[in-house]
This record gives sequence, C-alpha cells and structure tokens, in this order.
Amino acid sequence: MSRPKQLEESEVWQGQFSTFDPVKRFQIGEILSRVARDLSVKRDVEDLLAHVLGIKRIDLYLQLERPLEEIEFNEFQKLVKRRSQGEPFVYLTGSVSFYGVELKIVPSVLIPRPETELLIDRICVQLKKENLEGKILWDVCTGSGCIAIALKKKFPKLKIIATDLCPEALKCASLNARQNEVQIFFRQGDLFAPFIDEQCHYFVSNPPYVSETEYNLLNPSVRNFEPKLALVGGEDGLSFYRRIALGLKKFLFPKGKGWLEIGTGQGRYIKKIFESTGWKKCNFSTDYAKHDRFFFLEKDSFNEVV
Repeated sequence: MSRPKQLEESEVWQGQFSTFDPVKRFQIGEILSRVARDLSVKRDVEDLLAHVLGIKRIDLYLQLERPLEEIEFNEFQKLVKRRSQGEPFVYLTGSVSFYGVELKIVPSVLIPRPETELLIDRICVQLKKENLEGKILWDVCTGSGCIAIALKKKFPKLKIIATDLCPEALKCASLNARQNEVQIFFRQGDLFAPFIDEQCHYFVSNPPYVSETEYNLLNPSVRNFEPKLALVGGEDGLSFYRRIALGLKKFLFPKGKGWLEIGTGQGRYIKKIFESTGWKKCNFSTDYAKHDRFFFLEKDSFNEVV
C-alpha cells in the first residue's frame, strides 16, 4: 500500500477539476479521460468514483455521459485528497470483503489481510473433523471481528466469544456480526482478563506481532493510519505469545486446540517460547510465500498447568 504520489499530482485533484462548476457539470467520462494514461492513478480514481456513485466499477463505462451532482463531486474530491495523502482505500470506503463476508472497517481496527483468510482455511480443515455440538471457541484480539464472523458463518454450531481491549473495535465487530446475522458474544478486556472461571475447546488469535523496530520501518500507509495498538507486540513483537503460552493452559480444555497468526521469521522463536512453558504439541507453518505465518497448538490430557 505505497503512497499514490501520482494521484496527488493528477489533474483530477488539480487544475480544472479542483472546484465544482454548476453550469458545466463534470461527466464520468471527462474525469476518467484525465487519468486514462496513468494506470496507477486510474484504478484508484475508478474505485473512488464508483464508491461515491454507488455503482460497480465496470458500470462507470456504461454511464460515461452521466454528470456528477455537486454533492457527489465534492465527496469524490474529498476522497481523492485523502487517498493522495496515503490513506488506505479500505478506510476511505469503510468496508472490505473478507472470506465471503462484507465487513465495516473503521480507523480503530486493523484492515484484514489475505494471510488471515489462509489462517481461517487452516482452522476450517481441523474443525470439519470435529463434533462441534456444545463446543466453545474464543477469538482474542478480534479487531473487526473478521475471524469470529467468518468461522461462525462456516460453523454455526460453535459458540464464539470474541474479545478486544479497544472499545471502538468491539463496537465495529458487534456491528459486523449484526450485519452478517451471526450471534457472537463480545467482551472487552486484555487477553484473558474477560475470562475468569471459564474454559474453551478452541482458541484463535491474531495478536499484535510487529516489533518496535519493524513498526518504524512500516510503509507510511500502514504506520500513519492503522492503529499501533493492533500492530505492535512489544519491543520484539513476541510479548503476546509469551503471555498466551503462560496463560492459555488453564483456560483450554484437555485436547483443546489453538491457532495463532504469527509474523515472518517468528516461527522458531514462538515454538521455543511454547515448549519452554510445557506445551508438547505445537508447531508453525508457512503461507504461500513460504513466510512463517501460522502456529498450531494442542493441549493433551496430561499437559496441565505447570
């Protein structure tokens, strides 16, 4: 998500398109023609224009002579300016498609990544083998609720409890659950704080795993716009995994399973963390790019709290 500098310099934002002309209203075709030769700008402009007009991108080319109303033009210009400053497209439109569901996204939640869809694929492979009647799954650090909602859609028998430290994130996740017509129980709190004398059969988390050093090197479109709270996992990015390794045992039923998303190059370090706290069944695997991405764990009947 690099900063679209060309968009900032394009004639869509400057020159004769900088203000609305009530006499000569701009048509869709006029706006698109201004960026036709610059593909990096063209796609952004098409997507933003389609979003403002409430139509599909391809339908823009079926309505080239349609003039924009003043309110539409002003909204389009406002979004173009924000995009030119590097703001992610998803925050501009406020929504994203994820694992077959539509989600509302606000600046207080991380934008769901394709890698997390792969995590859900891995979880689904395992859950399809299980009898889910009466089973409980916890989704910790739920953010937008993307994991919890996708899994509830696939496995309606599961009781899912989703938690997050950020109240604004929980509002977003709760709205997404309602809009997707799934029942998920939301609680606010840090990691295991929302759970006292409870246990779960399955545990899922995509916790913050970026180190402080990595955070300072992130693309500005991520660092300047996405919430640091959802990105940084302590000085080395591993603080949440240490806490999960130490705390999860008493909350997970015997034979219970857990899935975590992890960062590139973290697999062997996280495996060492879990093994050092008594976890015997745990390992990591890679995504399609061969980057460390997923961590799986299972509590056996004898793997009690040390």
